[in-house]
Amino acid sequence: MRVLIAEDDRVTARSLQGLTTSWGYETAVATTGAAALEMIAELAPQIVLLDWMLPDMDGPEVCRRLRARTGSAPTYVILLTARNTRADIVQGLDAGADEYLVKPFDVDELRARLNAGARILGLQERLALQVAELETALANIRKLTGLLPICAYCKSIRDDSNYWHRVEEYVTEHADVTFSHGICPNCLPKVVADSSAEAPEWKPK
Repeated sequence: MRVLIAEDDRVTARSLQGLTTSWGYETAVATTGAAALEMIAELAPQIVLLDWMLPDMDGPEVCRRLRARTGSAPTYVILLTARNTRADIVQGLDAGADEYLVKPFDVDELRARLNAGARILGLQERLALQVAELETALANIRKLTGLLPICAYCKSIRDDSNYWHRVEEYVTEHADVTFSHGICPNCLPKVVADSSAEAPEWKPK
């Protein structure tokens, strides 16, 4: 899983890169908001560690521009900042951040929040796959609708090309149905009687 670190302080950026790499993440570093947005578009990192104070634009503005993009892959944004007032937290989350972590942060807490973001992204990915599979299954379901021309005597059905088909042939072709033939109780006496009438008379020798 890829992590982008958007941090203009090089010491902090190196520290964050060393930590995230040791935890098994692929990492990259951007030192400005514009560079972060470009790298998000090119590298599609799943998680972004975003500093609030960047030279060209602040972290909330980067969040707003990121969330305004359509068709992009889900990105989990953790906003890192020394600003810790209630208003700051609300502003950061309203801008589109998923998490808010105050500097100086606890290393174990950062690792736990990164792992939580990775789990959430994994759940979202599995859910998207399930939705896609469901949509494909629904698209493949064939339904019989409308008026069927059927013979009143032999019960054959006429198709759009004016050909007549047996009921089971037509339904099998146009719906996900397989027929299992049997004899109903109402027809059984007639079938037995017809079979007896057709059988040759046995005469002893």
